[in-house]
Amino acid sequence: MSTENEGTAVPAAPSVPPVPDAAPEGAPASGSREAAHEPAAAAEQPGHSPQPSHAAAPPPPGQVPPSGPVPPSGQVPDGGVPAEAPATQASGAGWPPPPPVLPSYGGGGNDPSWGAPVPGHEPPRKRSGGLIATVVVAALIAGGVGGGIGYWAADSSDNGSIGSTTVSAEDAPQELKRDPGTVAAVAGKSLPSVVTIEAQGGDGEGGTGTGFVYDKQGHILTNNHVVASAANGGDLTATFSNGKKYAAEVVGRAEGYDVAVVKLKNAPAGLAPLALGNSDRVAVGDSTIAIGAPFGLSNTVTTGIISAKNRPVASGDGSGSSNSYMSALQTDASINPGNSGGPLLDARGAVIGINSAIQSAGSGGMGQSQAGSIGLGFAIPINQAKNVAKQLIRTGQPVYPLIGATVTMAEGGEGATISPQGEGGAPAVTPNGPAAKAGLKAGDIITKFNSTPIDSGPTLISEIWTHQPGDKVTLTYKRDGKESTVEVTLGERKGES
Repeated sequence: MSTENEGTAVPAAPSVPPVPDAAPEGAPASGSREAAHEPAAAAEQPGHSPQPSHAAAPPPPGQVPPSGPVPPSGQVPDGGVPAEAPATQASGAGWPPPPPVLPSYGGGGNDPSWGAPVPGHEPPRKRSGGLIATVVVAALIAGGVGGGIGYWAADSSDNGSIGSTTVSAEDAPQELKRDPGTVAAVAGKSLPSVVTIEAQGGDGEGGTGTGFVYDKQGHILTNNHVVASAANGGDLTATFSNGKKYAAEVVGRAEGYDVAVVKLKNAPAGLAPLALGNSDRVAVGDSTIAIGAPFGLSNTVTTGIISAKNRPVASGDGSGSSNSYMSALQTDASINPGNSGGPLLDARGAVIGINSAIQSAGSGGMGQSQAGSIGLGFAIPINQAKNVAKQLIRTGQPVYPLIGATVTMAEGGEGATISPQGEGGAPAVTPNGPAAKAGLKAGDIITKFNSTPIDSGPTLISEIWTHQPGDKVTLTYKRDGKESTVEVTLGERKGES
């Protein structure tokens, strides 16, 4: 598991079919452009019925109309061919005209005119020919109507009689309102209370992290590993999202909890502390919002969910001298080096945790790494961090609960085993301490803390540190293959000794 504080700053309508300028010889007059427009004009007059045309019926195909009056039906003009009046056309009716004859595509004949039958060899009319011709006429009518309407609309628009339907940018809403509870709304409200922390030690060591306003007096809550390099005589600054930078100093820090409190030396008026939520009531699947400065990119907002709770996490610099233990909230919100110390918010914008560590694919275990997020981020639950912050502000030093026994730190086993002896040859079970009073001995394997299964020493410590000195807890342990349960009252340790 790796901490990540060493970030550095571095993207229509159908087209009109063609109409010949002059109809081919023998083509009926009813196929002209004017005829195609005639019903459209009539249709545009609501309440009026189109008047029947008094024009004579067109001559049969291939005939030249006479200049004189049309002879009565059944009479043959000189040199002509008997005219056949359409059976469906009433006397005096001029609309609709008879359908044009279907062009003889590849049907033989020696007349070069398009669609004209050979005189004297007119093919018999077929019902299918009438249907196809009707489709062609309908297409011409539709094309004429479409063209006419298009021209009328364009002409009307040019004359200003009809307004443009195009929405210009100036017609858009002047302000986009974001509903409360959206990520944008939560981020907009929270960002002014988040700071980017730059720590620089006297030896040149330093880094960039994040913090957030804890109270109106100018206290900033963050991780210990963010400010550790500047804790003893270094330079510490906090920059708000509006770009204003303030000098700061360390009030107190807890290495084991990885929590620190710093204070702005000249805190501005009107500071808005972030609301603190209840991390005990967080549920897996709840939405999360993380704010920080990954790789020095200040005011970065990412989102995710709570992936797991009570995740035992031990993180540190690899030396073992400043390891921290937490029963962490796991999130898949993108967290990278520089996010450390920043708030993990719920969907309301309340702080539920302090982003502290990431699992890095390149770290291989505990220690710092500059690898990026792989969706495994861990945050200190805010309930625990809040208690630590109160202690640090009040006394300047942390207070740790303990059971008074040294356990092995090997990870992944059947429990937390009490060591044969403590550090520096001291007894593994502190004489007259909580564990000793409960009857625990070296070699006992603690398998459960209250109702939480214990698989290792780090898991046991992370569970103990979620409590306060004086709390009564139940420990289940194995000795010589026999399982027993005892009640233990937690003791305390002040400072980092």
